[in-house]
Amino acid sequence: MRLALLVAGTALPLIVFAAVIVFENYQQDRKDASQRVLETVRSIRLVLDAEVQRMTGGLQVLALTGALRNGDFAAFRPIVSGFLEPYGADSVVLVSDRDGRQLFSSITTDAASLPARNNHDIVEKVFATRTPQFSNLFIGAVKNKPIVTVEVPVVRDGKVIYDISFSPPIGIFQDILEKQRPSTDWTISIFDADNVNFARIPNPRETAGKRAAPSLYAEMARKSEATLPTVSLEGVPLITSFARSDLTGWTVAAGIAESSLVGPLWRNLAITSVIGGILLLTGLAFAVRMATTIARGELLHSLLIDELNHRVKNTLAILQAIATQTFRSASKLEREKFEGRLGALAEAHNLLSQEKWRGSELQDVVSRVLQPYLLSNPERMRMLGPTVPLSPRVAVILSMIVHEMATNAAKYGALSNDTGTIALDWEVINEGGQPRLQLIWREAGGPPVTAPVQRGFGSRLIERSTRDQLGGEATVDFLPRGVVYTVICVLED
Repeated sequence: MRLALLVAGTALPLIVFAAVIVFENYQQDRKDASQRVLETVRSIRLVLDAEVQRMTGGLQVLALTGALRNGDFAAFRPIVSGFLEPYGADSVVLVSDRDGRQLFSSITTDAASLPARNNHDIVEKVFATRTPQFSNLFIGAVKNKPIVTVEVPVVRDGKVIYDISFSPPIGIFQDILEKQRPSTDWTISIFDADNVNFARIPNPRETAGKRAAPSLYAEMARKSEATLPTVSLEGVPLITSFARSDLTGWTVAAGIAESSLVGPLWRNLAITSVIGGILLLTGLAFAVRMATTIARGELLHSLLIDELNHRVKNTLAILQAIATQTFRSASKLEREKFEGRLGALAEAHNLLSQEKWRGSELQDVVSRVLQPYLLSNPERMRMLGPTVPLSPRVAVILSMIVHEMATNAAKYGALSNDTGTIALDWEVINEGGQPRLQLIWREAGGPPVTAPVQRGFGSRLIERSTRDQLGGEATVDFLPRGVVYTVICVLED
């Protein structure tokens, strides 16, 4: 389970990170798409302005002809035909006076039968401003269908005498949009100054004469250029940009479908999820296999440890039986000494058995050995030191050394009366770059201290075990206030 959690804890953040990267890429693509839509709108607006300026320039040339200025409409007609030839049969040129009466039409010679202009406001504006004007979408009196017009004043002797009007085929604007459309998932429209649509892709016939979608219309009323999310007349979510022409007052709007950006996002997220899922399952399968192998090793290790414990316990039992037979004739004191040392060895073994022979901590080793003395009066014994892990070998030897110190204290030192105390301190010091354990046993409050005439077996055990098996040094000082043992040994890795 821990290996599986490790694999999941490693793989899942990577999968989430990959998903975040995919989403960040989507956000950047969305930002780039918004910029691309705005640049496309500006480009279409420039193309539209160029086309309208070409129409305006042609009309201004017609307005300068002598035939028109002199009212010779018969001579003016061939000139108009040459102007209209590039635009096709659906284009019309009209000439009207200030009152909106049509004096000339390119589609008939019977000017008397022509109706008055039905967008008289723009005619008045031409006469008032003496500048070219561009109409909104309206129903033409001659064509009887929606048109837009380009109006140019005809000036003679400094006065405007006529208004020459040109209504190009709406198809010209449709062709501009078709040529500028980047792909089929784009929606592009041209709106007049009242934000009424007169050229659009897709569905130009169904949408001609309709106002912009509400979300777009409100923004177009406030700004001349912007980018925003909208919903088209067909109900398609778009990223839309629009730009209004300073020349005509018309507005070009274009939008790219949100689905063209969201689709790749979901596709990339799906690919990331699938790949991440495969990697996660592969990692989990590997973790299960490794866990099985480790479990088998742990089982074998446990069996070996149990077998070792069984044999060591048998050995200790045999030693105890041999000691009983050997010390049959010995004194009780000698038997107790040997059995105490054997018991200390057994306690160290029990502690290592609990830890599966991986070693133990110094505090636990000391507490095990001193437990019999702590039960009756624990406040007489103080232990202080950092956490020090011990190897199995060092743990066994230190347990024997501490046992000898406690035995001597119980017989001759601070634990032999009711007032003595013991302070056991240890620390890890560095000597020559190698960590060493320094353990100090201090007694106080015991009987008067006198140095022994000869060293006993216990003292020799402490010194030799420290020197020969731990590579260190043990000293004992018989001070007036109590005995002090100092043990310094090398710590194994």
